[in-house]
Amino acid sequence: CHMTIEPSTFSAVPTLEELNLSYNNIMTVPALPKSLISLSLSHTNILMLDSASLAGLHALRFLFMDGNCYYKNPCRQALEVAPGALLGLGNLTHLSLKYNNLTVVPRNLPSSLEYLLLSYNRIVKLAPEDLANLTALRVLDVGGNCRRCDHAPNPCMECPRHFPQLHPNTFSHLSRLEGLVLKDSSLSWLNASWFRGLGNLRVLDLSENFLYKCITKTKAFQGLTQLRKLNLSFNYQKRVSFAHLSLAPSFGSLVALKELDMHGIFFRSLDETTLRPLARLPMLQTLRLQMNFINQAQLGIFRAFPGLRYVDLSDNRISGASELTATMGEADGGEKVWLQPGDLAPAPVDTPSSEDFKPNCSTLNFTLDLSRNNLVTVQPEMFAQLSHLQCLRLSHNCISQAVNGSQFLPLTGLQVLDLSHNKLDLYHEHSFTELPRLEALDLSYNSQPFGMQGVGHNFSFVAHLRTLRHLSLAHNNIHSQVSQQLCSTSLRALDFSGNALGHMWAEGDLYLHFFQGLSGLIWLDLSQNRLHTLLPQTLRNLPKSLQVLRLRDNYLAYFKWWSLHFLPKLEVLDLAGNQLKALTNGSLPAGTRLRRLDVSCNSISFVAPGFFSKAKELRELNLSTNALKTVDHSWFGPLASALQILDVSANPLHCACGAAFMDFLLEVQAAVPGLPSRVKCGSPGQLQGLSIFAQDLRLCLDEALSWDCFALSLLAVALGLGVPMLHHLCGWDLWYCFHLCLAWLPWRGRQSGRGEDALPYDAFVVFDKTQSAVADWVYNELRGQLEECRGRWALRLCLEERDWLPGKTLFENLWASVYGSRKTLFVLAHTDRVSGLLRASFLLAQQRLLEDRKDVVVLVILSPDGRRSRYVRLRQRLCRQSVLLWPHQPSGQRSFWAQLGMALTRDNHHFYNRNFCQGPTAE
Repeated sequence: CHMTIEPSTFSAVPTLEELNLSYNNIMTVPALPKSLISLSLSHTNILMLDSASLAGLHALRFLFMDGNCYYKNPCRQALEVAPGALLGLGNLTHLSLKYNNLTVVPRNLPSSLEYLLLSYNRIVKLAPEDLANLTALRVLDVGGNCRRCDHAPNPCMECPRHFPQLHPNTFSHLSRLEGLVLKDSSLSWLNASWFRGLGNLRVLDLSENFLYKCITKTKAFQGLTQLRKLNLSFNYQKRVSFAHLSLAPSFGSLVALKELDMHGIFFRSLDETTLRPLARLPMLQTLRLQMNFINQAQLGIFRAFPGLRYVDLSDNRISGASELTATMGEADGGEKVWLQPGDLAPAPVDTPSSEDFKPNCSTLNFTLDLSRNNLVTVQPEMFAQLSHLQCLRLSHNCISQAVNGSQFLPLTGLQVLDLSHNKLDLYHEHSFTELPRLEALDLSYNSQPFGMQGVGHNFSFVAHLRTLRHLSLAHNNIHSQVSQQLCSTSLRALDFSGNALGHMWAEGDLYLHFFQGLSGLIWLDLSQNRLHTLLPQTLRNLPKSLQVLRLRDNYLAYFKWWSLHFLPKLEVLDLAGNQLKALTNGSLPAGTRLRRLDVSCNSISFVAPGFFSKAKELRELNLSTNALKTVDHSWFGPLASALQILDVSANPLHCACGAAFMDFLLEVQAAVPGLPSRVKCGSPGQLQGLSIFAQDLRLCLDEALSWDCFALSLLAVALGLGVPMLHHLCGWDLWYCFHLCLAWLPWRGRQSGRGEDALPYDAFVVFDKTQSAVADWVYNELRGQLEECRGRWALRLCLEERDWLPGKTLFENLWASVYGSRKTLFVLAHTDRVSGLLRASFLLAQQRLLEDRKDVVVLVILSPDGRRSRYVRLRQRLCRQSVLLWPHQPSGQRSFWAQLGMALTRDNHHFYNRNFCQGPTAE
């Protein structure tokens, strides 16, 4: 469809500053107010811009016109921007023309431009005159104009040979340029002249090109002393993995570089010669080397990088300590290995981890990410000379060794260790004790050893980690044959979710004191532990220091609330996703320090009065996604005014007239998130799913209406007693009078003619439009007699020229006419040659006879010769009243119209000759 905007649509808003007309399929730029500052015309059908299109918009600063001609919005021609079409926009600073099949840069752009985005067009040549006068430009994006299609995630057109062509002085006059995007441009070499004069360049994106050899020799980076971020990702040679890679010495000139992205270049070894020029960069903080098929890596080389904070080596093939020699060749001289198509498959998606549980490594001085490699064992030699490493990620490997306290000896400064998604064997008492400063340890998703029958596991190593504060043993399916108690004085947070604590606590007192030795524990997560009950003695043996207790997604059907006094410091209790039916069994105990309670996603339908009133410190309460029909002030008492968050969304509240919860929620509306939109009614039916403020006050009955209803009900009772008595005494007389009056009602005649089916038409008239005499008789005689001259008994006719809907197919209209009419009336001048619409209509009428057992055919024959047809003579024998002949004597026409009216208003089965057959009966 195409949207039409009237010329005066936006004239009523002369102060409009921002207008988004994207995705509207408009074909021209409408008249716009002169006050506009931001205008978006993306994903429309506008393919032409001239000086009149945006005339007068002198205040416009942002113009977005992306995606008007590309594979998702195909067009016959590329977007055409006339020379000087935008020159009148003197304040324009942002111009985006991406995905428009442009072949040249629009001419005479305003000199005020600071951001120019022309990516994913077809501009394969750039010269200085293309960007003339754009001296204020700060960001230029011309990526994706000459693509390498072997890495394309969407439809792609290969770059022609010997292209792109960039003049050496294309960017030389853009002295203020800070960001330049040349990604996906099929570049195989870099001309140093391109970057001459770009002294302020801070971000350079050269990803998805063919620079795998160029980066080992280029001198193009020598003048980029202000560059902060350089992206060289996916500059690989097709289907080739190089044995070695050595960066060009010109990388050493990037003295301001902070982030270098080199993932997807495909080289198999990493040593000190690979990144030697980068060691002189004092500000380099982030180095990304993932997805390079590296299988040998000397991790100790990073000791020479003074400011390095994060190195990403994930999604490689590192399997252990490197045995590389000191001499390494360059990328173009090393051994090549041809890659298989499967090697280029995307990395697996992360499964849920404990990232929200352990400290954030971004605040630490040095982080090394070795996740998703091929590590089977961890050897101390891997981390030689990395004593300054503070965060190490080894998740998603295949480490299956028994850690005994010797694997991480060189990492004396390590504070965070992630070993999730491995197969570690936790048996030795001195595991991880070689890490004297370890604060966070993630051992989640190491479930395979714990599933081995008859194999024991030892958690005594936790007691020897004097600085450990965060420990995750989540999702290990721990259920038996483990240490009977965890002991630690330093541990503050423990994630024990996704295990089988319900099974452990069912073994009598064996694991009853499992957490009691964690004397300083503050945060404990016992979610998804298959807990069906939580006895008071269980809470009694939890650490008294607990402040946060999570019990989400278990099977708890009741909770002994008075047992919370065993946890005197508890502030947060999370019971979401359980099977609580009601909040009873007493109330929250007096003196509790509970500040936040989450009982969402249960089946709570009842809350005892005063249940929350004794919890004086309670400030956040989540009751969402339950079965509550009301929210009562009595639940809270004086605590209601102190609540900061009260979430009651997704409950089937009963929005009865004068519901008390409406007044209460309005009192505490500041604490109820999404009160107008998220808090909805569950009953009555007409309000289900609507906001509680959508209640129709007309549904609420007042006292006068109640009396009226009482009077009506009294009248109904009187009639119920009086009518049977009158029927018994004078029923025949009343029946006769009733039907006599009913016959004179104006609607009776029409209703008696409709039958049991309320169809739109009484008859569908079919005739040959090519015969002018027949058409004239239908429109002037038939239509006038049946629709205009019958008064209140007038019939509703369906005529092709008048009643068929435009836009529908012939068969759709024909089907609707035959099945939407009580009868199908065929007006024929002759019966020997019937074709076209007459034949199709007759076949549909016969199909209706077979399917619905309703004979709806009525024939009107205008010519005396028409009765010689065998079918007509047979039908006259079987159902004479359904075949009518037009009398040529005026005296017989009145009888004809009466017979036709009867044929159209009564079922044909009444007309069948019982001597020959038994006609179909209406169902």
